[in-house]
Amino acid sequence: MNNNVTTEETKITLTVQQLEEVVRKVVREELVEFAAQELGIFHLDKESPLYEDMEDILERKKSGQLKFHTHDEIITCLHL
Repeated sequence: MNNNVTTEETKITLTVQQLEEVVRKVVREELVEFAAQELGIFHLDKESPLYEDMEDILERKKSGQLKFHTHDEIITCLHL
């Protein structure tokens, strides 16, 4: 029996808008799956980069340093 498996590579061309839609769909699916894992509070390891980021965001929120942008503002910046 031959264990050498060859696969044919498939190339797909997407527009930026199509790619954005795919990325958004994947992120939504991952977030829904994550949220469904445990209702309520989840715990992060204190050594996790995400934990550090969340602490930083909380500190900036408390000090009034946060500025949130609308979707349109972000899209405008990306097209510059």
